[in-house]
Amino acid sequence: MREVRLDVNTIVLPLPTDELLDVVERSLRVSFPETYRSFIKDNNGAVPITNMFSFNQHEYIIEKFLCILNDSESDPINGWYDVEVIITQIGDRLTDNEDLVGMNVVPIAALFSGDFICLDFREIEEPTVVIWFHEESEEFSPVTQNVATNISEFFEMLKE
Repeated sequence: MREVRLDVNTIVLPLPTDELLDVVERSLRVSFPETYRSFIKDNNGAVPITNMFSFNQHEYIIEKFLCILNDSESDPINGWYDVEVIITQIGDRLTDNEDLVGMNVVPIAALFSGDFICLDFREIEEPTVVIWFHEESEEFSPVTQNVATNISEFFEMLKE
């Protein structure tokens, strides 16, 4: 797997622990892939230098990877980029199942356009990576596009 180059000065501290990730997974009722767990534990909320990827003849720019914080309210700047805060804001537009307990589409990075890169757990246990389109999505009607079969493949797509 190619290493994602990041601006290390933008990593959000404190880094999430395995215990915190376990709590978030239980809350969302998902199991993050090990590649993502390792990435977020070292690079919480970082701004990537390898921030572009091409898909369907379009170029996309990652503004920032989302972070996982123990207390999002204690960090007024980065708290807005906490995975669970984002889900609180747009959660009903991320799922097509209004009876779902937990989440099946989990945002992990903010794109420059206001869209999000997400892990999509709807089809299989190993989540695919999708772009979630904010302008097209409505309550219980998310509009997504598959971009990679897994997080490692997505990381390989990133370039400067």
